[in-house]
Amino acid sequence: MDSVTQYFSEEKKESVFFISLGFLACLIAVFYLFVKKQPFYNGISYAFIAIGLIQLVVGISVYFRCDIDTVRVLHFIEKERKSIKDYEIPRMELVMKNFVIYRWVEIGLIVFGLVLFLRFEEKSLGNGLGIGLFIQASIMLFLDYLAEKRGRFYLNYLISLS
Repeated sequence: MDSVTQYFSEEKKESVFFISLGFLACLIAVFYLFVKKQPFYNGISYAFIAIGLIQLVVGISVYFRCDIDTVRVLHFIEKERKSIKDYEIPRMELVMKNFVIYRWVEIGLIVFGLVLFLRFEEKSLGNGLGIGLFIQASIMLFLDYLAEKRGRFYLNYLISLS
């Protein structure tokens, strides 16, 4: 049971970090758009807003789901062991498959960001968009790596129960 509580507690902590990053990215984007008003900073802003909003939505949804998921899985362990195999393990297997997709999308955005950064003139909109994509996608790749590692440990725990 401790593994369940620990997993969802860590998920909740990372979701707060996601929310904070998304909020910060959006604040920086607004500052760059309305104060700096230069093409390079506008480019960074577009990437920061797009990925920052994703960070906010994902962070908020994970945050509010964690407590419910903890209670649900603890109930499965205590009273409905079969539900671990029927519901929680398949759910986590899907989550783990999705991490592979996220990883490739994030790597693609990092590469695309580097191409834009190198392809466009220094301090241009495309140059800024490239560096913004590179920064945000790199952060997401790292955080998803941590979440995937945590998820793999949790999935192995669930498998050991069934």
